This record gives sequence, C-alpha cells and structure tokens, in this order.
Amino acid sequence: MSAVTMDAKSVSAPFSAAASIERTVPLEAPFFAVKDVHAYYGESYIVQGVSFDIRHGEILALLGRNGAGKTSTLRAIARLDNPSLHKGEIWLDGQPLHKMKSFEAARAGVQLVPEDRRIIQGLTVEENLTLAQVAPGRGWELDRIYAHFPRLAERRRQEGVTLSGGEQQMLSIARALARDLKLLLLDEPYEGLAPVIVQEIEKILTEIKTLGITTIIVEQNAVAALQLADRAVILDTGEVAFTGTAQDVLDNPDLRQEYLAI
Repeated sequence: MSAVTMDAKSVSAPFSAAASIERTVPLEAPFFAVKDVHAYYGESYIVQGVSFDIRHGEILALLGRNGAGKTSTLRAIARLDNPSLHKGEIWLDGQPLHKMKSFEAARAGVQLVPEDRRIIQGLTVEENLTLAQVAPGRGWELDRIYAHFPRLAERRRQEGVTLSGGEQQMLSIARALARDLKLLLLDEPYEGLAPVIVQEIEKILTEIKTLGITTIIVEQNAVAALQLADRAVILDTGEVAFTGTAQDVLDNPDLRQEYLAI
C-alpha cells in the first residue's frame, strides 16, 4: 500500500530501518519520532512499519478506521507490555523510548491518557492527583491544576470514580499534567461524552495547545481532532496511509471518505 504524503519530512510507505534514516530524519532531529515501528499482540501483527515525527509544541491527530492500529501505536509509544515492540525506534527529545520500560518512559515525560481513564477507586480527586506526583518528575502543582480545571477544584474531596464521564476525563488529563510532561498521548478523549461536555474538553485541549504541550490525539471524531491539530497521520490496517497537515485532510473529501468514512 502506498501512502499519501503531503509533508516532505514524512514517511511515504513502510520501509526498512536503514532506509528510514535517510528518508525521515531531517538535518535537525525532530522533538519526537517514530521510526519503522512494528508491534504485535501475541502473533497478531498490528503496527506494521509506522513512521512519523512531531516538532515541539505540535498537536498531531492520529486517525483511521476502527482496527487501524491507532491505540496500539499509542500503547507502543508509551512502552506498555502489549503490543510488544519487535522492531523500530521511538525517540523523544533525544531519549530512546524503544529501550525503556513503561515506567521509564513515564519518567522520561510520556503520559498516556487512556480511553478508560483509569481513575483509582477509593481515592478522592485530590488524592488521584497527589498520587501522580509521588514518583520523581513532578509537573503542575495542585493550585495550577485547579486554576485550569475549576470543576475539579470544586470536587477535590469527592471520590474520583463517582465523577461524571466528562469530569473523569478532566481528572485523567489533569493527572497527566501533574507529571513532568513532554509528550501527552490522548486516546479517545471525547468517547461517550455528551456534546456539551465535549465542548468543555475541547476548551481544555485548546488551552493545552496554547501552552505548547506536544500531543498526539487518537479520536474517532476525526473532524474535531483535525480542527485542534497541526498535523495528521492516517493509519490503514497498521500502516501509514497519509501524513500531512490537518488542513490537508479537512480540505480533501476523497481522502476523508476513503480512510475515515466522513
């Protein structure tokens, strides 16, 4: 499968590791780069030679139909056990994430906000936040978090799992910001939320963008993600089908229909 490429720095098709160095690394190394990554769930080949890079402060929308490998790519970047990384390199600010375990990647600045949010049962909102700061690598202090998330400030003594879906999403994002953050990975941040709550989350993500936090967002609501993002990568059955600007995708109805069905 040939990839559609709108960015001269981007990968145009799956290729060997040796070729990836020549074709994807600019003279000045990007802040974050995925190079020819291959990952498996058991014997199932899910992520098939994915390559892309991000400049510091950019938001990248990682898009595709269900089963395209989006969440698996995020999990590989975060260095979770599944899928297992069999080949390729992942670099963040000069650090080789591909050589790290998940806890080491987290200490290096990678924070994943998963689709299921992973709020810890039995802990209040504030306890969920302070627990995130126990290990070295503190990020935002509580006062700053509450200034940006006033609804969490109002509910700081409430058990986290009793919050609404939108409030839990806010808590999950805030918990990531409580760490020393270099790369924010958002997996389906709008999933299952009412439109009015989606608008609130969009405002928070827009604010994150203005703060220059480098972010990868996976979202089935592709238009919403593209309106927020600077650049886009579209996956199709585990391979890169397109790289370019978010506006390129918004302006190309044929591309959207073929790969996103919108």
